[in-house]
Amino acid sequence: MTSCSDDEEQSDEGEETNNKKQHQKKKKTKKKGSKAEKHVSFPPDELIVSGFSEHRDNDRKGDSCVTLAEVMSAYEQSCSRHQVEPKECVLQQLQQGVCVGGGVKCLDLKGERLDQRSCEALEAVVKSLHFDFINLQAAQLEENGAASLLDMILYYESTTHLDISDNSSMGTSCWRALAHLIKQSVRLSRLDVCNVPLVDYPAQSLSKALLTGRLTALHLHNAQLSGVPLYTLISALRSNKALKELHLTDNQLNSYQDALQLGDLLRYNTTLQTLQLSNNNVADAGLEELCDGLRHQAAGLKVLLLRNNQITADGMVHLAKALPVLRVLQVLDLGENLLGNEGIQEIREPLMQNLSVLQLGLAKTDITCEGAVALAEFLAESHQIEQLDLRHNEVKVGGLMALCLALRINSSLTALDVDPHRPSQELDEFLTETQKRLQSEIVQRCIANAGRSNINTETSESLPAEAEGTTRLQTETTRR
Repeated sequence: MTSCSDDEEQSDEGEETNNKKQHQKKKKTKKKGSKAEKHVSFPPDELIVSGFSEHRDNDRKGDSCVTLAEVMSAYEQSCSRHQVEPKECVLQQLQQGVCVGGGVKCLDLKGERLDQRSCEALEAVVKSLHFDFINLQAAQLEENGAASLLDMILYYESTTHLDISDNSSMGTSCWRALAHLIKQSVRLSRLDVCNVPLVDYPAQSLSKALLTGRLTALHLHNAQLSGVPLYTLISALRSNKALKELHLTDNQLNSYQDALQLGDLLRYNTTLQTLQLSNNNVADAGLEELCDGLRHQAAGLKVLLLRNNQITADGMVHLAKALPVLRVLQVLDLGENLLGNEGIQEIREPLMQNLSVLQLGLAKTDITCEGAVALAEFLAESHQIEQLDLRHNEVKVGGLMALCLALRINSSLTALDVDPHRPSQELDEFLTETQKRLQSEIVQRCIANAGRSNINTETSESLPAEAEGTTRLQTETTRR
């Protein structure tokens, strides 16, 4: 019995050993097979973004019937879970707001302190509603909380316009989240990052995101961009095909390196339509670089704003060379530069030859009656100029008379801005009355031109368009 059982035990052990060996062989074969058969492939970025957006849109469709009262209740519960007091301004906006199809005009959190828990509690709001504008200006955003909130805004596609200005304490993770938002969002079209130093990592991450981002408007006022940060930004924007507005006021941009970069941008980028450079130091040498870039454009920049840039009459020499060949630029603002009558004389004839400029800003440019007479000669010849700003200049009766005579010929100017009449002891009664009469005539003739322009516009709208892309510039600086 004993020997029999021992034999059975040995045979069982032998079978077990054989089974184990066969099992291990099978296992190895499976592993080898699995390694041979395993293929990893990812769809293109466009499909990933498309699918991601579709998922978020489906979520929002399910919530489109949610009322503001329900969102407010969900926000209060979210605050309770995160052990933070609800923001009174959020409750008021939800209580007083108007929701149309899940969309609300604005979520204004300007000046509110948003720590990490406050940011996380806001998910109940941003996941249920789509806002035209989310304002996080001066919200004292902390790094982790800000990163979480930006991730939420991306995931739920919560806004088309985001302002995170005046938040100088944003750290690396926050800038990384912002860059991801710019690259991936299909709804965000405008971003404001003003009064925040964009140096080193922030400039690099923002610029890298702009290589593939869909932003159409970027406001970077007072962001310390002069030098390397601007070079990094322009390097990305040269090939950008989405951005249409770039606002760079108060960045101390200089007339050599910075202006050279901006000139290169105009040479290579044909998508950008508005360039706001007011309150910098572009000066005459910098204007030369910009004009050289503009001469290369067959399509592209329509609005160039250069107020207060230390430009003088010498700079008008460069502009005079560019104006006759410009075919795209429609709005040019040179206000608050010391052009003087000499500068206006320099560009008088080139303005007559130009066929694109519709609006010309010359406010506070040290012009007197002599300069006004030169501009009147231009107006008499122009068939397309629509707006001319001459406020805060010393244009007296002689200059006003010349402008009035020009308007009797000109049929395109719809707005001529001059300083309103102010009673003065230096003028006798006859001159005072003459000045009032001339200003009144200017206004009436501009109104008449506007009326004719509206009639012509309505008539042309009833006719088939000659070509695509011929609509007038639609910006806040235009009369429409």
